[in-house]
Amino acid sequence: MTTNNGHPLNASELEGAVWKKSSYSGDSQGQCVEVAALTAASGVRDSKNPGGPALIFPSNSFEQFMAGVKSGEFGI
Repeated sequence: MTTNNGHPLNASELEGAVWKKSSYSGDSQGQCVEVAALTAASGVRDSKNPGGPALIFPSNSFEQFMAGVKSGEFGI
């Protein structure tokens, strides 16, 4: 078991993860992230390096972040 952002994570949580690329990511840019819903967490990884590291966030934290992005809280 490893720990990422204080969340205990079993390796099996990532093995069965279904990763989804953002609909805003273009095929030609090469700058894409993918997100996976895990048990009580959300995973984020670089789509160019799917075997590389993934950031794991508690689901409620990631949901709050996404709500902020959608509402324009970060000026994007």
